[in-house]
Amino acid sequence: MEFVYESVIPATVEEVFAFHERPDAFELLQPPWERVEILQPPTSLEVGTRVELKTRVGPFWIDIVAEHVAYENNSHFEDVMVKGPFRSWHHRHQFFEDPDGCRLRDAIELTPPLGWLGRLTAPIAIRPKLRKMFAYRHEVTRREVLRARGENAD
Repeated sequence: MEFVYESVIPATVEEVFAFHERPDAFELLQPPWERVEILQPPTSLEVGTRVELKTRVGPFWIDIVAEHVAYENNSHFEDVMVKGPFRSWHHRHQFFEDPDGCRLRDAIELTPPLGWLGRLTAPIAIRPKLRKMFAYRHEVTRREVLRARGENAD
């Protein structure tokens, strides 16, 4: 299954990428409705960096470990899930020049859990949740980038 979410942020690619490199970015990007405990935040976006967290899925706490597998400054970075609820997860964070600023694209290739049942229910169980989460993350990115420029983000 592929999921893509993109938006245009009225800032340069360099400014938007720089936000993602901030030490507090990963924590800021966690939606408040998600129950997440960050065990090991990323120390950078570069290849080999690991992130470890626990998240609540229904009544259960699930450990998630992701590792960064690609990095090009002001272009993209990628992570894969090493351990977690999905059979596979490859997340590409991409940054493109746009006439109105920076086009930020999150592209995820994932395999849901539970085989055919997971694939059958993904459009109603996974896709809307991802859409809501990435809408939030893009809005936080926009707000923080504009705030760093000294502009009102509202």
